[in-house]
Amino acid sequence: MLKYSARRLLEAIPTLLGVFILSFFLVHAVPGNPAVIMLGTHATRHNIAMVTQEFGLNKPLPVQFLIWLWQLLHGNLGTSFTYNQSVWSLIWQNVPRDLSIVGIGTLLASVLSILQGLYQAKVRGSLPDQAITWVAYFLYSMPIFWLAVLLILWFSIDIPIFPPGGIQDPTQTVVTFGTWAAHIALPVICIALATVAYAGRFMRASVVDSLVQDYVRTARAKGTSEFSVLMKHAFRNSLLPQITLLGFSVPSLFAGALFVEEVFNYPGLGLLFWNAAGSRDYPIILGTTAVIGVLTVAGNLLADLLYGLADPRIAYD
Repeated sequence: MLKYSARRLLEAIPTLLGVFILSFFLVHAVPGNPAVIMLGTHATRHNIAMVTQEFGLNKPLPVQFLIWLWQLLHGNLGTSFTYNQSVWSLIWQNVPRDLSIVGIGTLLASVLSILQGLYQAKVRGSLPDQAITWVAYFLYSMPIFWLAVLLILWFSIDIPIFPPGGIQDPTQTVVTFGTWAAHIALPVICIALATVAYAGRFMRASVVDSLVQDYVRTARAKGTSEFSVLMKHAFRNSLLPQITLLGFSVPSLFAGALFVEEVFNYPGLGLLFWNAAGSRDYPIILGTTAVIGVLTVAGNLLADLLYGLADPRIAYD
């Protein structure tokens, strides 16, 4: 397994390099000068030129990229133009908040998708199966930011159960667990519903496919109960597509968190990236992209390694 992991990590280097090159030049291709945005439209040309030179933005793009890549290889993501703070410190400040909603939302979606897939496979073809499928297609076709707006409308305005955004009550000086849970409830529900909309369909198809295998027929012929057939025989083999889906969903989860945090005004990595894009804060944009790229590669590798735990027939040579 160690040799396999090392080989996969070496194969990931060209992929990450391609991501870095593409993101760097796409970010710089967007119109807008960070110096002008920082100083304002009434700034003089002399001041703009001084700030541009200070940040090294007057150098050719290939030179800027090589400087940024060299710093990245040494663990330096640069300093934010806007906050005058290292990008690493900004990321570490916001990642725990980001992981709280993404992690809890993904965990909740995983449990719901497994239960949904098992239930739909058990009652496949029935009216409940078709009803759940319609709801899943409806949620899957809905943009996540629109789902977030609807949740705010329903559960913060029409039925004021949860706060519409933020991370704490402005009147409180100390964030209690109850306040924190209430503020992350809608973002977590939004991410969970958006994820379970397609993960549950994958789980259903996988369980249905497992139920027609020979080992399931053999178990039924031995008199095994339908519950045992479903949980002991079909369930474990049906987890493989879920593991694959979880590994490949890392970038989409962070992309969804970006829109969710913007709608709910939740201070996380997504909102930090959103604000940095508006102010052309290149170090934050590129640093966040680099971190998410590495997490995506790590997620795919972890999914491959989990295959061996879910299915002992898989061996890593």
